Amino acid sequence: MADRPAVRELRLVVTAADYEAALHFYRDVLGLPERAAFSSPDGRVTILEAGRATLEPADPGHADFIDAVEVGHRVAGPFRVAFEVDDSAAATARLAEAGAEVVAPPTRTPWNSLNSRLEGPAGVQLTLFQELGDA
Repeated sequence: MADRPAVRELRLVVTAADYEAALHFYRDVLGLPERAAFSSPDGRVTILEAGRATLEPADPGHADFIDAVEVGHRVAGPFRVAFEVDDSAAATARLAEAGAEVVAPPTRTPWNSLNSRLEGPAGVQLTLFQELGDA
């Protein structure tokens, strides 16, 4: 086996009917830097940097638990996107002003982070989390 992982990057593609609104939301409001943009005869795509990526397979029981902690009941579909931010309350307010629906305000979790839940463009469930350090 090679020393390098077989996968070098994770990209989550969000297909949004209102491309401009989604681009504004993620790039300009959330603050994801633009890496590249491309167009085809039928459309456009922009690649935004989102820091380090992880993939978290979870069974339904754990997904239920996370939703219960962050929201109080099961709300997410088969995936949700989590972004670590410096200030989850301020970031939640900014995204709400830009049109995201706040599903749950910032809530302290049992693992000592401050998490909020929003619904962003194209119905994507978002968790914003702020690590609070040692309890």
